[in-house]
Order: sequence, then C-alpha cells, then structure tokens
Amino acid sequence: MGVFARVVDRGSFAAAADDLGLSPSAVSKLMTRLESRLGVRLLDRTTRRLALTAEGEVFLDRSLRILDAIEAAENEISSTRRAAQGHLRVHAFPSFAVDHLSAVLPEFLARYPRITFNFLVTNRVVDLVDDNIDVALRVGPLGDPGYAALKIAGLTQVVCASPAYLAKHGTPVQPHDLARHVCLTLSNIPNSRVWSFDVTGETVDVEVNGPVVADSAHMLLRLAVSGAGIIRFGDIIVTQAIRDGRLVPLMENLQQPGSFPLWAIFQRRRQRTPRVKAFLDFLLERFATAPWRANRGK
Repeated sequence: MGVFARVVDRGSFAAAADDLGLSPSAVSKLMTRLESRLGVRLLDRTTRRLALTAEGEVFLDRSLRILDAIEAAENEISSTRRAAQGHLRVHAFPSFAVDHLSAVLPEFLARYPRITFNFLVTNRVVDLVDDNIDVALRVGPLGDPGYAALKIAGLTQVVCASPAYLAKHGTPVQPHDLARHVCLTLSNIPNSRVWSFDVTGETVDVEVNGPVVADSAHMLLRLAVSGAGIIRFGDIIVTQAIRDGRLVPLMENLQQPGSFPLWAIFQRRRQRTPRVKAFLDFLLERFATAPWRANRGK
C-alpha cells in the first residue's frame, strides 16, 4: 500500500523508486503483484504518465486511511515523541525567501537539527506533484483547489511611489488618477493590471498600464525606488522601503486590509508528516502577526 501510494503521489515508477531506495523494476513488480492479488487493474500505464483506474481511486483512498491509521498508532504507542526529522523541499517566491524567511530559518534549524531543506526560490508557479514540493508559499488568490492551504497572514496591498516620481509626475489622490500614471505590474499574478480599492464601502477597480511588466517583485521594487513608476505590492515587500523613505504610500485609506493572503500550500496527505507540521507551525508562529508592519512609521 505504501509503495502504491508513493507511485500515485510521484506519478511514475522511477520517481517513486528513487524516493523509496528501490529500483524501478522492483516497484513495477510490486504493483503487478498487487494488481494480480486483487484481480483488478489499479493503474493505466502510458508512455508519459500513470493514471488511476476507478478501482485504483477506491483502493488509494482506503490505503491512505490505513497508512494514516498505522502512523497514528505508531506515534501514540511510542515511548518518546518522535522528533521531526527528514528532508523538506520548499518553494518560496524570492521577496519572501530572501527578505523574511532567511532571517528566521536559523532558529528553525536550531530547534529541529534533524530537518534539512532544499529551497526552490523562484517566481514561477510550481506543480507540487511534478516538482515534488512539500510546502509552497504563495500570495493572492488560490489557483488550484486540489491542494490543502494554510493561511499564514493577510497582506495589505499598498500603492506606492518614490518621492522623485511624485515630484515629477504629481501625486494621485483618487484611484482613477492612476489611469494617467506609469504603473509597474507583475506578470505572474492574475489580473495584476486591475487594482481594487475600497471607496466609501464600495469596491472600485482601476485598470493600470506601464512600460514594464515582470515576474520579479524585486526588480519592480528597484525600478519604483529609482522613480520609474508606481507599484502595488503586499506590505510584506514594500514596508522596509517605506520605512526608509525610499517609497511613499498612496491612498492608504482606500486600501483593502488583509485582502491578499500569504498561503502555505501542500498536498493533503503530507500535512500530518511531523516535519511538514513543524514547518507549518513555525511559519504561523513567526509570520501570522505580520511582524514586518511593526513600527512602520519609525
């Protein structure tokens, strides 16, 4: 059951074999033996992908329940609590990984010395199964309802520009003023050119435009600080620049607080793994209170 579940999780015999320390042929033989014993086909094999049959879906559901029950029983009767250990593969977007997560990660490593990491730091959206990701950190609307999600913090998107830009082009006061300004937008966020505001209790959408679109928040942040245009990012990205005076927040009374969540995404059956649970708990512990907002005005 464990091998079968891993094959489904990884999408191929070779990937499952690599995880389990077996040869692909050994995994293939185990699956053939299992199907022969059950008298049904559990997997449809193609040259590119494995797909569950109807019987396979039923057997996978029951297998996962049994495997979870076995793990729970082992944890319950263990004389000492099993320490979180093993390897975590984590995807994080660069602005969070570099500016925030790296600052607190040494504390986690000291607390859990038997956990190791492989970080995939990129702005591209990854597939948790294909990229074998344990936890992915994302912001904004959730695109795939098939994964479990834990809200780490509610971000507030802040419109801001440099003092030099405002001195040259003027300061937008109302949302619709942005239509005549240069705005810099992210390419990997859905509807990134439509900025929403709360005006007397009603949502007002404004379509913005500019000469630069990029998938890197760091790049657009640097451009905005240099006076190239106006940006609208989560406060987790722009707070330090505002605190330093390199950026000026605009129309703060019209922002929608907490409307742009920071999520931890993971495969549902990995949530109970001690190392995954330890990391999720740590993320909540350190970031649920949005520490980057503390003393922003100082």
